[in-house]
Amino acid sequence: MFENQTEQQAREQILNMVAEYCDTFHNQAKPFEEGDRIPYASRVYDHNEMVNLVDSSLEFWLTSGRYTVQFEKQLAEYLNVKYCSLVNSGSSANLCAFMALTSPLLGERRVRRGDEIITVAAGFPTTVAPVIQYGAVPVFVDVTIPQYNIDVTKLEEAYSEKTKAVMIAHTLGNPFDLGAVKAFCDRHNLWLVEDNCDALGSRYTIDGETKATGTIGDIGTSSFYPPHHMTMGEGGAVYTDNALLNKIIRSFRDWGRDCVCPSGRDNLCGHRFDRQYGELPLGYDHKYVYSHFGYNLKATDMQAAIGCAQLEKFPSFVERRKANFARLKEKLAGTEEKLILPVPCENSDPSWFGFLITCKEGVDRNAVVRYVESKGVQTRMLFAGNLTKHPCFDEMRATGEGYRIVGSLENTDRIMRDTFWVGVYPGMTDEKIDYMAKTIRAAIE
Repeated sequence: MFENQTEQQAREQILNMVAEYCDTFHNQAKPFEEGDRIPYASRVYDHNEMVNLVDSSLEFWLTSGRYTVQFEKQLAEYLNVKYCSLVNSGSSANLCAFMALTSPLLGERRVRRGDEIITVAAGFPTTVAPVIQYGAVPVFVDVTIPQYNIDVTKLEEAYSEKTKAVMIAHTLGNPFDLGAVKAFCDRHNLWLVEDNCDALGSRYTIDGETKATGTIGDIGTSSFYPPHHMTMGEGGAVYTDNALLNKIIRSFRDWGRDCVCPSGRDNLCGHRFDRQYGELPLGYDHKYVYSHFGYNLKATDMQAAIGCAQLEKFPSFVERRKANFARLKEKLAGTEEKLILPVPCENSDPSWFGFLITCKEGVDRNAVVRYVESKGVQTRMLFAGNLTKHPCFDEMRATGEGYRIVGSLENTDRIMRDTFWVGVYPGMTDEKIDYMAKTIRAAIE
């Protein structure tokens, strides 16, 4: 088949066939009919993602390579940050971000076992899991409804002499009150980690400047799991403007090593064999010097290749999410006697991940959800609801150790009982949005 062709010509032929295959057998939209399944999220892609994927696989480099470098550069440019590190999932991004704060290189500001991290229980468990796994103490604060983000009036009450950081997520794309949280962190010299996994593309205006969420704190994280704002299948990113934090993040991502050489490169610093580290002999190979107890959290170049194609589409994804959210809210106008509809945080411009709905007294959330699901509309709870109620907390609940709750988690418990959400992902059509609204209205009647 490839006789008399150069390798480049053969590659071009393969990639042209891949594009044709994708256009023929993928993304062939059929007319929507009432009752068709409407998922809360889905991948949105065309042949460019598939061509990039195969292009990377033909090189067979497999681990981080040229597409990874390209993706990190382009995402950093989009977010307007200095440093971006690709990892294999959003959960790994949160792990890497938190563990960076434990580095001895941070001196007195490092997080030590027993130190406290302010967070919320109404969210996804991997925002909190690294804190517990390390031996620090999560301090749970209630959230507000209908923003579903941290109640900033509780921050001072949550603070103690052991507090070292605040680590919270922007809920379903709706930014938390970054103005108040950032001021609190600055006042007490605390680290701020923004879990931006559900909010890529959201923006917040602080001190007269509009910035991307994830870039206002010390570290931001993203996820590229299929339902998220963009996809690599699996994947995530950690980003910061702090050069020292970036060095530590890369070390934890790459086995904990001290060396900063990328995959396939040796002796980038020019001092591979002439330095002394720890109690190692002088000249010990710097590629095998470890400054942290790290992990291997790298993504493959094939994932990065998909991400590069997704980034080109990403601004349009954000705009479509906003339009879908606005249309659904408009179509649900008049239901406020029975439902609480979501409200964006002041000073924010959310890139909505989903549309949160809380049932008022007298409306059975479970009955509504069962009806809506029976009509083909997929729903989700707000992740853990109240994380402290889950079996993973059984042992800590029994001993009363390992975490702390400030005040009551009244709204958190209400969300656990009464709240659900539906999707607004960019692949949704106006017909689907209208049908979802019609179905939700029917469910509450």
